[in-house]
Amino acid sequence: MAAPPEGTPCWVDAMFPDMEAAKSFYGELLGWTFGESAPEYGDYTQAYSDSKAVAAVSPQIPGMVGPPAWNLYFSVPDAAAAAAKIRDKGGTLTSEPMKVGEFGTMVTARDPGGLHFSAWQADTHEGFEKTGEPGSYAWAEVTTRDAEKADAFYPAVFPFEVKKMSHEEIDFRLWSIQGEPVAGRMNMNDFFPAEAQPYINVYFAVPDCDAAVATVTGLGGQVRLGPADSPFGRSAQVTDQQGAAFSVIDLRNTKGEMPAFT
Repeated sequence: MAAPPEGTPCWVDAMFPDMEAAKSFYGELLGWTFGESAPEYGDYTQAYSDSKAVAAVSPQIPGMVGPPAWNLYFSVPDAAAAAAKIRDKGGTLTSEPMKVGEFGTMVTARDPGGLHFSAWQADTHEGFEKTGEPGSYAWAEVTTRDAEKADAFYPAVFPFEVKKMSHEEIDFRLWSIQGEPVAGRMNMNDFFPAEAQPYINVYFAVPDCDAAVATVTGLGGQVRLGPADSPFGRSAQVTDQQGAAFSVIDLRNTKGEMPAFT
């Protein structure tokens, strides 16, 4: 399997103060199983759906403040070149390109609005082994209160083709690679709770959105927005019991006409 084209989301992970609680939560919600922790990499632990790698969790670094968050990796052919672009376009590196054993090379950074993300130059670890199916990554949106900065930054760092959704109430940009939609930028409006912080909204596919929401709340998580129907699927924005924000989506339960993009 070849690494995905440059700019394609290729992996997600998160650090948690309570690893066992995280594994229990996502195991119950998404059916994940977990591999052996890797002590040489800070007890980094891969998650699997149907024996295919879909994400990873690790212990939170001592001294970190704020709730845990899902981190999105964008595929790049050259981590050093990606780091230079991030700097040149107004981002901030939180780590220089770092070789991770035989797996690949990573860069961690913040965009000009302060959102964390990563770039990944694959070696033996090429990213997701399963997407778009229940239990796996489905989509991601940079969800921000500073759309202007995001719009200037991300398409300058990654080769995104950008289109605007034609909708009076929703300020959304669609990012495509080689004509294929890969992610988007959502401007936070009045539909979002005032206390909601900007974040990269990672969507995980589920077979039934409402059942997933019931599982989230039953396990101590919270609903931030939804469930709601759309032409893309029925989805809800939630947080786990440790405060990490993400979304669940039933991609098969679609309603309404697809919006126009220009």
